[in-house]
Amino acid sequence: MDEFDIPIFKKSYDLYRQLHELRIKVSKQDRHTLWQKLENSTLEVIEGILRASSMTKDEKLPVLQEVSHNLNVTRIFIRLAKDTKVIDIAKYEHFQSQVDEIGRMLGGWIKQVKS
Repeated sequence: MDEFDIPIFKKSYDLYRQLHELRIKVSKQDRHTLWQKLENSTLEVIEGILRASSMTKDEKLPVLQEVSHNLNVTRIFIRLAKDTKVIDIAKYEHFQSQVDEIGRMLGGWIKQVKS
């Protein structure tokens, strides 16, 4: 299977694309601090998913755990963006639901690798 066809990759890719589209609406001050970190953590999630998709089952677990950590960082940065009013509550809920879905997929993948 092509690593670009896996659903978790597509969801993560879409999340980053939407964050990137919103960048121009973020104040310059926040764009170069919090927003940049948010985008970077999301890119690290995508990179880790691609890396894990091309590894053997035995090699995947540490990479997937790192992806899980980066996803949690992304989750915190999204919440911080809401709390500092960089994004409104509707965007927050939308992004959090995407992160939650990616997290469920990732959790299933980790569970499958462990068994």
